[in-house]
Amino acid sequence: MRGLDQYQPLLLSGFLEHAAETYPRVPIVSWSHNQLFRYTYADAAARARRLASSLQRRGFGLGDFIGSLAWTTHRHFELMYAAPGIGMVLHTANPRLSAEHLSYTLNHSEARLLFVDPECLAQVEELAPALSKVESFVVMAERSDLPASRLRNVLFYEDLLAEGDERFAWPSFDERSGSTLCFTSGTTGDPKGVLYSHRGTYLSTLAIAAANVWAISELDTIIILAPFFHCNGWGAPFLGPMAGAKLALPGRALDARSLQRFIVDEGATVGPAVPTVWHAIAEHCQQTGERLGKLNRIICGGAAPPLALMRTYWREFGIRTVQVWGMTETTHAATVLWTDKDVLSGNAEPRAPQGRPVFGTGIRIVDDDGGNLPKDGKTVGHLQVRGHSCATGYLKRPDVEVLDRDGWLKTGDLATIDPDSGLRITDRLKDVIKSGGEWISSIDLENAASSHPAVAEAAVIGVPHPHWQERPVMFVVIRPGHDLSAEALHTHLAHTVAKWWLPDDVVFVQDLPHYATGKVRKDVLRTHYAATASAKKASLT
Repeated sequence: MRGLDQYQPLLLSGFLEHAAETYPRVPIVSWSHNQLFRYTYADAAARARRLASSLQRRGFGLGDFIGSLAWTTHRHFELMYAAPGIGMVLHTANPRLSAEHLSYTLNHSEARLLFVDPECLAQVEELAPALSKVESFVVMAERSDLPASRLRNVLFYEDLLAEGDERFAWPSFDERSGSTLCFTSGTTGDPKGVLYSHRGTYLSTLAIAAANVWAISELDTIIILAPFFHCNGWGAPFLGPMAGAKLALPGRALDARSLQRFIVDEGATVGPAVPTVWHAIAEHCQQTGERLGKLNRIICGGAAPPLALMRTYWREFGIRTVQVWGMTETTHAATVLWTDKDVLSGNAEPRAPQGRPVFGTGIRIVDDDGGNLPKDGKTVGHLQVRGHSCATGYLKRPDVEVLDRDGWLKTGDLATIDPDSGLRITDRLKDVIKSGGEWISSIDLENAASSHPAVAEAAVIGVPHPHWQERPVMFVVIRPGHDLSAEALHTHLAHTVAKWWLPDDVVFVQDLPHYATGKVRKDVLRTHYAATASAKKASLT
């Protein structure tokens, strides 16, 4: 027998309509095309309905794919609701991908219409001949704002809105329908498409809004530093309207100076970003003496934030770090940790730095044969997750096995889990270093290096060794105004890690290559080091 409660499908349009009705005057502030734009949730909802009705009149609807190549602006925010709101799938393409990968993802999704930020126009002009499926381009601006362009079949965002009806009623359909599409970074092979559903995104948003995760309320201002093409901005464009929080959208102004000013001017209290962004902001403040206004917590993920970075934010600014772990394949955060104040003050070390599962997500570790391993905080195994927001496969890639025989998502991470379900990721399976039959964690070695006051960032790779199989090599970026030698770094590391973990070589570099997700491109470092080693060998012969 079923219960007697009402049933309404869990659709993303419900978030924005809730904000328009309950928090109509709460502001959204956006940097777009070098201009600051301010309006309210009521305005945003009306514009999203106009856009949705205009797209529907042009024949777009349930199951159709369209793309966007855009930064975090108010128009992109509206599109995040307008397209899924009529049953379409919005592929938020990543402008930071190579031209080859970008054209691959857009062709793979078969997007018929591509929304283009004016900041990305030149990029799309070069890319257009390779986009075999795109029929028309929508420039996200007023017609009068567009300079001469080589693109054909161009429409204009504001013209589409003028054709639309703000009284448009959002349709109802199956909550399991696709809503948005994000691609993995392409760390191995072509990027892979993760197709999110309305239901999964809706439930994930409710889960991460909890007090022990983001703790979002109408008292907050969220500065969305995680772009929409990275796991839907980590859920922020849905969390804000749900809770009635003000939104600050930085567009492409992602340099540390601009972000610090935006945080202070708009009273941001919380924001999601990868460690490299938070590192740049902290360094800017340290160099200039600037502060961070009302910011009281940062949501940090995409890569493991160094303990030194989290301690800097606490000691110098009184800002708490909320560390989240997740994947493109888990929609939003799968685990969370509000870093303990004793850890931040330097009086303790984190036991399970990736935290515990958010509601609706389960985690486990297994051995090489898929057998369950104990939650003792010591045993290392292959990390797997499952939940209502976890992927079961990739778009049009049946050749890639995502789930194990029990239906758990294989993450590719190695981890320990303690008796309280506390997660500690020890490494990526492809990054862990096997030396003399023993494992060396590149993550732990990087964290040990990052605790040195002269180290801005560190990355460790494994290189082949004729006797030990692999040995660690460390790449280090030195903080401005500091000096550091390999010998001094070895001395520092020797107080933290085993002697046989010490890197065989330390390479000092100006910066490290990163994916858009914030992860270091270790494939580039391996190629660079191999080429350098070959050149040295050739010069000796």
